[in-house]
Amino acid sequence: MAAPLPSVPVSSPAPGARVLRVLKGVVAVVGLLVLATLGVRLRYGGGEPYPDVTGMPLLPDSALEEVVRSAEPIGNVAVSSTGRLFYTLHPESRPEGAKLWEWVDGKAVPFPAEALQKRLFDTVLGITIDRRDWLWTIDHGNHGLGVPRLLAFDLANGHLAHEFDFPPQVAPPGSFLQDLRVDAQGGTVFIADVGFWRRSPALIVYDVAAKQARRVLEKHESVFPRDFVIRNPIKEMVFFGGLAALKCGVDGIALDPSDEWLWFAAMNHDTMYRVRTQDLRDASLDDEALAQRLQAVGRKPLNDGLSADAQGNVLMTDVEHGAVLRMSPEGRLETLVKSPRIRWADALNHGPDGWLYVADSAIPHHMLQSKAHIAANGPYFIWRFKPGIGGIAGM
Repeated sequence: MAAPLPSVPVSSPAPGARVLRVLKGVVAVVGLLVLATLGVRLRYGGGEPYPDVTGMPLLPDSALEEVVRSAEPIGNVAVSSTGRLFYTLHPESRPEGAKLWEWVDGKAVPFPAEALQKRLFDTVLGITIDRRDWLWTIDHGNHGLGVPRLLAFDLANGHLAHEFDFPPQVAPPGSFLQDLRVDAQGGTVFIADVGFWRRSPALIVYDVAAKQARRVLEKHESVFPRDFVIRNPIKEMVFFGGLAALKCGVDGIALDPSDEWLWFAAMNHDTMYRVRTQDLRDASLDDEALAQRLQAVGRKPLNDGLSADAQGNVLMTDVEHGAVLRMSPEGRLETLVKSPRIRWADALNHGPDGWLYVADSAIPHHMLQSKAHIAANGPYFIWRFKPGIGGIAGM
């Protein structure tokens, strides 16, 4: 039997060496945190103030009528040709239960039934009604982490008329599909992808008959936010100690009465753009060729929703000043209403009898806020007023 090997004492590191290793580890972790913080700040933070482009409003504050009063924050609004009013609850407020409602005789009624909503909806926000009286909804699928979905309901019978789930190459994680318009024939749906976290905003063109969708103008200067910080009276829209600011890409979109032009604008941008719908439908045009066909129409406020009127003007909200403005096809800008009652002028929709409906989402009171804070700052409203024609305050 072999003799055992003599044991060799193992010397432990000196206390000073152990402390030095711990300090190096701490310094490395702190360094990584600092780099990560700087990265977040560079990607999402910063921003310069934007000048106020509103003027003297054509209409008094009294022109603004309350239409809907809700305990939860409003998202989007759509009104049919017969005056039926529908609205969503804003998904950033994390609503529970039904998320799409019809306002009937002064009360909110789920549409469709709440049980069906639980199966169909996740984070539904954008809604619009086409000329067939189909109510279209867009659901961003929790910023693309779930299933982004386009649905249409026939208002004549409430039945689901169309359904499409967007594939990841069209609505990838980090996307935010939230506004939509349908052409007069009901054949094409145009959708805005704000692209909050992904920082890749784009327009989406959807062929209803073929059930095919494609992204266009992704990250183009016209859809990408510029370095402006939104200064709402409730709060400046910066978060996490200034690390991140709300910078939205293409948000509001609108079709003119002839369906010739799609108007669009990034919220944090100074210019309104338009492009011919026939060019958007032309899949042979790549983004470079499509960009050559864009038209810069005029200077605008930091806006959310858009809606075109029968004269071809485009009305837009101003999220900093509680205002609604009108831009002519030549780019002339005028202020229609401006009210401290409007906390965040969000979506717009033209209804019958000359009414324009304004969804006031009060975003500063619910984005990244607790449910208790949201409840304490209710109620939330949809307003309406009559803009009149071409600067004439026809009431």
